[in-house]
Amino acid sequence: MKPYLISAGVAVGTVALSLAFFFAGFLVRGAVDQSRPVAPVAQVGGQTTLPAGQAAASAPAVSSPAAAPAPNAPFVGQINVDGYPARGPENAAITIVEFADFQCPFCKTFFDQTQPLVFATYGDKVRYVFRDFPIPQLHPQAEKAAEGGRCAFEQGKFWEYHDRLFQNQGALDVPGLKASALALGLNTTAFNSCLDSGKYASAIQTSYKEGVSYGVGGTPTFFINGRKLVGAQPFSVVQQVIDEELAKAAH
Repeated sequence: MKPYLISAGVAVGTVALSLAFFFAGFLVRGAVDQSRPVAPVAQVGGQTTLPAGQAAASAPAVSSPAAAPAPNAPFVGQINVDGYPARGPENAAITIVEFADFQCPFCKTFFDQTQPLVFATYGDKVRYVFRDFPIPQLHPQAEKAAEGGRCAFEQGKFWEYHDRLFQNQGALDVPGLKASALALGLNTTAFNSCLDSGKYASAIQTSYKEGVSYGVGGTPTFFINGRKLVGAQPFSVVQQVIDEELAKAAH
């Protein structure tokens, strides 16, 4: 065979082999990318925040929760607690008011991880008050869940219902809310009528608007003796604020 034909054949073979490796690498990389798990979406400070200008929800920025520094808990003022569900003695040295949304994942994180430690550590030194702050732009089932809480409150079972909703956060549609009432032994005829009528829809909005007036911009937000603490904070942060307030009360 003539030398120039051999050279041409080698060149063509080299190009073909290069293209084969290129496309093989492309396909492998694509398969790896598709199989790679998507990083979970988190919001700074462990809080579900209101969309800007109350607009429709957009995808939140992806960020990693940072280690909690010393708590920034400025005094805002006394928070209205009249008529809202509460546990703990009225004369407790510490009053914690939580503005929360039953569908908020960060509220559930606090419920699961921090709230039990607060009750176990401080007992009757703390009075805990729940205020509704549903964010329907992000959590479309939150408003009706909040109404369900009020309907349970009517029957003296708010805290049992509250706990069950956070324990079963995937069942917050209307049938799920009614099923929770049944499971807790509530009068389901009265509960279902209360829920279906929207009896407490206006009261939920009142709680929400008052929260905004106190500077609440997302859930969960806490007021510990009037000091504002934002997000699903670890127990160590909440403990520091409570201990500071107990020290003040002792003096």
